[in-house]
Amino acid sequence: MTDELLTSDEDAGRLSAIDLLTDSALAELGLKDLLAELLDRTCEVVGADTATVLLLDRDSGDLVATASRGLDEEVRLGVRIPTAQGFAGRVAASRKPVYLDRVDATSVINPILWQAGLSTLLGVPLISFGELIGVLHVGCFTRRRFSDGDIRLLQLVADRVALAAQSRRSRLERSAAEALQRSLLPTRLPQVDGLELAARYLPSEQTGVSGDWYDAFLFDSGALGVVIGDVVGHGLPAAVVMGRLRSALRAYALEVADPAEVVTRLDRKIQHFEPGITATVTYLVVEPSGDALRVSVAGHPPPLLSVGGRRAEPLTGPTDLPLGIGIDRERHSMHVPLPAGALLCLYTDGLVERRDQSIREGIDELCALIDPSSAVATCAAAVAGIVGNRVLADDAAVFGLRRTGEAG
Repeated sequence: MTDELLTSDEDAGRLSAIDLLTDSALAELGLKDLLAELLDRTCEVVGADTATVLLLDRDSGDLVATASRGLDEEVRLGVRIPTAQGFAGRVAASRKPVYLDRVDATSVINPILWQAGLSTLLGVPLISFGELIGVLHVGCFTRRRFSDGDIRLLQLVADRVALAAQSRRSRLERSAAEALQRSLLPTRLPQVDGLELAARYLPSEQTGVSGDWYDAFLFDSGALGVVIGDVVGHGLPAAVVMGRLRSALRAYALEVADPAEVVTRLDRKIQHFEPGITATVTYLVVEPSGDALRVSVAGHPPPLLSVGGRRAEPLTGPTDLPLGIGIDRERHSMHVPLPAGALLCLYTDGLVERRDQSIREGIDELCALIDPSSAVATCAAAVAGIVGNRVLADDAAVFGLRRTGEAG
């Protein structure tokens, strides 16, 4: 929908009023306050008595009443409309304006609309960059025939509302994802005699934080659990799933000792409770003595190991299928000796994968940067040497574990 569609002098004059919707004063408002202000101005521009925005819940597919003028009960009572059902659902499903000249139980499924005494309704889709994000509808208590100009004008308003709402919601989701990520990544790694641990996490400069995570925790036996993983996807949805997987893996790790069995249970959990989600993970357990570890790799880039001060190399062993793909296969744990001075490096693909080189070349570059004398230096070199001034297209994590000597 473009401004060229408004051709009459009357429409052009009304279009100038839409400029009220782009005031810089709206820039600092929160999402709900922003929508409330926009709806006030929408009613003034189109001459309606009520206006409501229902935003699409991506998970459920429902339209959720988020802001309203004149029908506050819709928001207060948490009205949810399934897509393709009722008046708002028809607007969403068709992605076209829908006009009702009769508002009752036969035409809408939300009783608030007819109980309020509305006589006419006009709804238009909220579309931002080709994506449906919700529905805007306006209503009148007296009978009114909305003209083609009214419909064009409301769609223009909706386009601007959609752009503002999507921008604000994206900003809120990014902030929420960052806060969630900070709360889930360890603030301090465990202190273990005979081991040096270090880690770094870098959010994508394009998509913000996503589904990469690392974790380390001690068992009562003195063994150390370490995990690094990557949930496919970006932003808040991936970060939320990451949080659930992190908690589930910790719980399974307390129940069974074998890393492969822990990963098997995590895969079963994803398939049952997180359909459509895919993730990769490496989970290992360092023995209390510190001289060996057991590791299970599920579709994740291979751990890199440096022994005796030599150049790091990828571990050669079984790499099982990623989590969540729906194929049940036996998973494997590999026993890896960890002599004094050995350094193990775990990482996510965001660190080694980029458009101008293969992931194999990225892994080889990381191997060359690993400093066998220090886990901290290894993480710093990986970030400086591989990322440098490059803009990350995906978030990235790196974890270094070095055996400094005999466990105390």
